[in-house]
Amino acid sequence: LETNYGSYKGKMSVLNSLATLACEPRRSNYFTIELMQALKLKEKYQFDDDTMVGSWAGAMGHTQFMPSAYAKYAVDGDGDGKADLWNSTTDALTSAANFLQHLGWQRNQRWGREVLLPKDFSYSHLGAKQPLSLSEWAALNVTQSNGQPLPAVDIQAALYLPAGHTGPAFLGYENFNVIMRWNRSEFYAITVGHLADRINGGQPLTVSPPEQPRLSREQVKQLQTKLNEAGFDVGKPDGVLGRNSMAGLQAFQRSKQMIADGFPSPEVFSALGLSL
Repeated sequence: LETNYGSYKGKMSVLNSLATLACEPRRSNYFTIELMQALKLKEKYQFDDDTMVGSWAGAMGHTQFMPSAYAKYAVDGDGDGKADLWNSTTDALTSAANFLQHLGWQRNQRWGREVLLPKDFSYSHLGAKQPLSLSEWAALNVTQSNGQPLPAVDIQAALYLPAGHTGPAFLGYENFNVIMRWNRSEFYAITVGHLADRINGGQPLTVSPPEQPRLSREQVKQLQTKLNEAGFDVGKPDGVLGRNSMAGLQAFQRSKQMIADGFPSPEVFSALGLSL
C-alpha cells in the first residue's frame, strides 16, 4: 500500500528533500534530525545517491520509513549484511513486521473484521472513542459478515463506517489501533487489514462500498460552516472530518430523522442547502 506493491518508491533525493525541509521554520528541528539520521544511514550502509530516493518528505523504500524509523526498525532479513528497504523485498517485509511488533501488534489476534448491522441499529457508538466489548456488540445484534455470531472473546472493539450506513461496517480490535500508529488514517488501516485477510485466503467484502462523490476540502469546510450555523458546533471549519465534525453531523441527522451514521452523504448536503 505504501508503494503500490513496491512499484513506486519515490524519485526525489532523500538528502535534498530533508535539507530543504530542514530550512523551513515550521518543522525545522524535526527535519534536521531526520537529515542527520539519513546521513548516518548513508555512511553505515554506503548507499549511493541514486539509491537514496523517496518521497518529498524523505520517506524511503518499500515501507516508506523516515530515516529515524529506518535506523530503529530496519532489519537485514535476507542476511546479506545490509538492511536495504529499496531493493530487498525480504528486508522490507521483515522490517515492516519488526515495526508493527514494536508498535504493539498482538500475534494471535485479528486486526478486526467486517460485520453486519441490524436494520434498527442506533449508530450511537461510532469510532475509536466509543468501543464496546464483543459481547456488548453481540447484544446489539451485530454479527459477523456471514451472519454468524461474533466470537465469545472478551476484547474491546470500535465500529467504523468508512462509507456510511450503506457501505461495509467494520469492528476494529487492538491490532487495528496498532496499524493506526503506523498511519493515522482509518481508511488506511481498514485497507491494510482487509488486504492482509485477502492475501491470507479471506473472502471479498460482503457489502461493497457504494459509488460516492469525492469531497474536496472546500466542500467539507462548507459542510462544517453550515453545521455551525445550524447550531451544531463542530469547531472551526478546517476541511477535515474529525470526531467533532462526525458528532455534530450525527446530531444534525437525528434532528432531521435521518440515519445518524455521521457520514457526509449527498442527502446531508441537500438537507443543509448545499450542492455537490
